[in-house]
Order: sequence, then structure tokens, then C-alpha cells
Amino acid sequence: MRLGNMAGARRHRRHVTTKRDDTAARAPDLLGRDFSASCPNSKWVCDFTYALTASGVVYVAFVVDCFSRRIVGWKAARSMTKALVIDALNMAAWSRRNVSLSGLLCHSDAGSQYTSVAYSERLADIGAVPSIGSVGTSYDNALAETTNGLFKTELLYNPAVLERHGGSWRGLADLEAAISAWVEWFNERRIHAALCYRTPAEVELTYAASHKHAA
Repeated sequence: MRLGNMAGARRHRRHVTTKRDDTAARAPDLLGRDFSASCPNSKWVCDFTYALTASGVVYVAFVVDCFSRRIVGWKAARSMTKALVIDALNMAAWSRRNVSLSGLLCHSDAGSQYTSVAYSERLADIGAVPSIGSVGTSYDNALAETTNGLFKTELLYNPAVLERHGGSWRGLADLEAAISAWVEWFNERRIHAALCYRTPAEVELTYAASHKHAA
């Protein structure tokens, strides 16, 4: 990289978005920092982050399948309400609509959005089991935090991407379009070291083929 006059992308400092609700019932941590999974839809991790735009802050929520690192759901909005994380969960459920999600472990941090009654009820609707990490410990949701970091490094603060957008993000609309394209690339074409340098799509296709053969 030095010979080619190249430099790696740098991640910006993280802004704290987790605000707990001490009055809300909180599910136990059933994940226990074990982000491994033997099949798709056995463990999902959820989190959201923020993006600065010319028209104000935009919050972006992701749902990631631990088995393949695939982003199965996401949502961008102007406020960090429970609707933000529920909409991301709804997209994830829709993207996996042809399979049963019964028993799925859905893990998040202790933010008030994830401990809300509405979010808990939506998890129950799809048959998922809630899991919540301890307060103030990012390691409990490290895979989701990593996805947030990659989003910021590869898209949000990527100089080449920003140049195409005039040097900054205008607002929700242009950021949504860019996230949609990035998620498609992330799932279908981006290789991951944790996946033995395969893409999430390749990992899931290999699993599906082997499962079909075994059946």
C-alpha cells in the first residue's frame, strides 16, 4: 500500500446512542458473546448508529445474521425511536419470510428501543427469543458494532463515496439510496475474513446446497 501511495480507511470516533430505560423489563443475555452459529436464522444481532448529514442527524439500524454475517434488515430514519428498530426487524423477517424463525435468538444492547414493549411483542410475533447484553459493554454485541464500523468506514466516511455526493451527505433520501446499494454489495460481493474470504451470499448458498443434499 505504501508503494502504491494508498492509505487504509480510518474509522471515526463512536457516538453513544444507547439510552437505557431503567423501568423496562430486560431480557437476559442468552448470547454470552458467542457469535458463532451452525445455520442461518439461529442468531441475529441488532444495533443502530448515526450519520451526520447537511439536513441533520440520520439514524441507521441493522440486523445481522451471525451465521453468514448477512445484513438481513436495515432502516434509516431521522429519529432513534422504537419504530426505527422495529422497521429494521420487519425487513429482516420479510427477507426470511420463506423459513421458520421459531426459536431464533435475537440479540441487542440495552437501549430503550430494544427493551420497549412494542419491540418485544414484534419479536414474539415472529417466534424469536430476545437477548440483551449488559449496559455499557460493547463487547456483548461486538458483531453488530463491527457492522456499524464497516458501514461508517466503507460508506459513510469513505472519501471516494463522499466525492460522488459533493463532499457530504445531503440528508435522509440520498443516504438511504447509498445504504441500499452498500448492503447489496456487502451481502453479495464483499468477502469477509471471518467467512474464509467468502461473501455472505456464498456462505448461505453453500449451506443450502449441503442441506438439500443431506435431506
